[in-house]
Amino acid sequence: MTDALGWRRKFGVIAPSTNTIVEPDFYAMAVPGVTSHFSRIHIRNQNLSDDAEFENLLVQIRAEIGFACERVLTCEPDYMVMGMSAETFWGGVEGNREFVAQIREITGLDVATGAEACERALTLYGARKIGVVTPYQPVGDANVVRFFGEIGFEVTAIEGLKCPTAVSIAHVTEDELRAAILTVNTPDVDAIVQCGTNLSMIRLADEAERWLGKPVIAINAATWWMALRENNINDKVYGAGSLLRDH
Repeated sequence: MTDALGWRRKFGVIAPSTNTIVEPDFYAMAVPGVTSHFSRIHIRNQNLSDDAEFENLLVQIRAEIGFACERVLTCEPDYMVMGMSAETFWGGVEGNREFVAQIREITGLDVATGAEACERALTLYGARKIGVVTPYQPVGDANVVRFFGEIGFEVTAIEGLKCPTAVSIAHVTEDELRAAILTVNTPDVDAIVQCGTNLSMIRLADEAERWLGKPVIAINAATWWMALRENNINDKVYGAGSLLRDH
């Protein structure tokens, strides 16, 4: 027997309890027969006002993520999707591998992460030099730069928006994001990457590709693309960038 709505795939999605963007983004990019089932990581202290507080958010995530995985497993998903990104970049390539191994050990399932999705997308586009927009404090940006550097991409410009709380990431406006995109779009940049799953970026990234004539990768779109394509679901999705439309 197959699920009445998720007859192609059921995705178990893990997201912080403070995140208000990734869930509606995934629903907006939905394709027939694929359903997303969210489990929330309890964030008790959402202060991100400096590097130490930012790292404290990750401590909370690490303490709670196993419970979130166990809860979503009760709906018997076919595949896991990480609706958060900072932890997937943390510690560079080795940190990402350890994180993926942890999720696989807990769930027994393969998993899409934002970091790996961005790597695949940049490789597909043949990019080498990238500009990056994040909502993070400097310690978060440093881990993003480290990850991309270790996999062979040069971050030539990065704009960290230093959002003061986890919820406030979702309050960043399109005008602010547009300015950040233009700031990191230096002449030598091949592609632009946006990190932070609580930034609302999929629609703006789609538009920005037309202004700039280069790939603009919104992390929620990239992660969703990886999840679909890993499961041999090749439906085109429009309005979320060229990855889902053309690849």
